[in-house]
Amino acid sequence: MDDDILTIEEVAQYLRVSERTVYEWAQKGDIPSGKIGTVWRFKKSEIERWVNERLSVKSKIVANGNMVKVKNILSPERIVFLRHSTKHDALVELSHILANAPQIKNSQELTEEIVRREELMSTALGRGIAIPHVRLSSVTDLVVAVGVSKVDIIDFQTIDDIPVRLLIMIAAAYNQHSYYLQTLSFFSARIRNQELREALLNAKTTEEVYALLIQDAC
Repeated sequence: MDDDILTIEEVAQYLRVSERTVYEWAQKGDIPSGKIGTVWRFKKSEIERWVNERLSVKSKIVANGNMVKVKNILSPERIVFLRHSTKHDALVELSHILANAPQIKNSQELTEEIVRREELMSTALGRGIAIPHVRLSSVTDLVVAVGVSKVDIIDFQTIDDIPVRLLIMIAAAYNQHSYYLQTLSFFSARIRNQELREALLNAKTTEEVYALLIQDAC
């Protein structure tokens, strides 16, 4: 539910930062929060909006600076056409595709963390897009998989009620925080382009999807 209330611990887990960092942000007013007695609490819907706003600002800098090299983090073998109507099944299949990358050393942990994170807070951005993402110590370098769904995924709790059809799954090493945020921002901005989204959804082969994603993106 959009009005779910999160604790500092849950927000820290979602953002992959320390509880101390979340506490300091709340104290400074840097993150939407409120106090119940002496305890900080956070509305899930407000945290989602806050994250999306930060990604939108960062994305302009990243896209213009061309800091994300798509060819270095994505290959045609990690693109798949999905046919699941539930997010759990779609995430599990896509995580298995991503786990084929040599950078992923623990496929079971990847799947479990992707699903757990989605249960904590939706990674849907609206416009039919979701970017599930994790940082794990068992990942040696940032890597991406892409899912183009041939059916509507109906239970992603999207902000605009548009079913998810495009998934960009990102896994990064735990010490790649900056690059991780840059990649999230890059894809968040790139897939918001309506012409690109329509072309991806109408693509007939994974090679065509790959060519569209690397076009003008290096």
